[in-house]
Amino acid sequence: MDRSSRSRRLLPVVAVAAAAALTLAGCSSGSGGKKATEGGGAASAGKATTPRMTVALVTHQAPGDTFWDIVRKGAEAAAAKDNIKLVYSADPNAGNQANYVQNAVDQKVDGIAVTLAKPDALKSVVGKAVAGGIPVVGLNSGLSDWKKLGLTEFFGQDETVAGEAFGDKLNEVGSKKAVCVIQEQGNIGLTQRCDGVKKTFKGTTETLYVNGTDMPSVKSTITAKLKQDSGIDYVVTLGAPFALTAVQSVSEAGSKAKIATFDLNKELTGAIKKGDIQFAVDQQPYLQGYLAVDSLWLYKNNGNYSGGGVQPVLTGPAFVDKSNVDKVAQFAAKGTR
Repeated sequence: MDRSSRSRRLLPVVAVAAAAALTLAGCSSGSGGKKATEGGGAASAGKATTPRMTVALVTHQAPGDTFWDIVRKGAEAAAAKDNIKLVYSADPNAGNQANYVQNAVDQKVDGIAVTLAKPDALKSVVGKAVAGGIPVVGLNSGLSDWKKLGLTEFFGQDETVAGEAFGDKLNEVGSKKAVCVIQEQGNIGLTQRCDGVKKTFKGTTETLYVNGTDMPSVKSTITAKLKQDSGIDYVVTLGAPFALTAVQSVSEAGSKAKIATFDLNKELTGAIKKGDIQFAVDQQPYLQGYLAVDSLWLYKNNGNYSGGGVQPVLTGPAFVDKSNVDKVAQFAAKGTR
């Protein structure tokens, strides 16, 4: 594939439903929660006068993973605008995640937004929701499976395309040997990222598995790898907290390796400014949460399908480095990028 074709593939197709929502709405209250808890979100510009809805957002968030805080903020903003009661549940264990979806079905919610990091484990329960007439949309993980599972829409990043773009970027900066750090075995999206990097990167790539729920273990595992192989010149992480931990590993190992990552948070933009992190791929998690929840309001109140129910709505990838980090950092400081 030539570079111009690849560039066209990387352009995010972002269908922002907010404008449509405001034409049908008028301001709001919304909520979210941990497991089956609820909490308020910041109100946005308009408030829907439509009947109160209940939407369940179920993700595979692991404890301490700040990426999902940003997804949730976007979901809460949409819920606040659309007069939606948002119930948030999360667990990295796919079986527990499936149980939360079942709970939402049993409670006869008006809509479900779910991540499909391990789609096979959720296939049955998502099928029950769809068969019961509950609209289900996907976000973040599951781009390859959302239509097969009967979801109406999907909002996220093509992880393979993002990985390929990352590999191209490594070529541009002159990397020769990279290690791709996967923090959750079996997560299809993370695997697709590393596979994408390997596909386009002209150097050597190794995969390193770490326990993403145990940061001291993450640090020691990366440190040991860098000490064992001084030829590694780039550490590729798949989340902001792991990139920041890798900075410590590089220092402890006395390595000259540089670090680049997928995903952002406030601390990571600061690390890019300092030069501790070279670049990051941003998939706009706030937008994923916002669009997923807002799409369910639009579906119920106006019969809309983003992407026509056939194409996903892509929210990334986009690169953040020293050339544009100042602009992005002002939003990251608010916890929305």
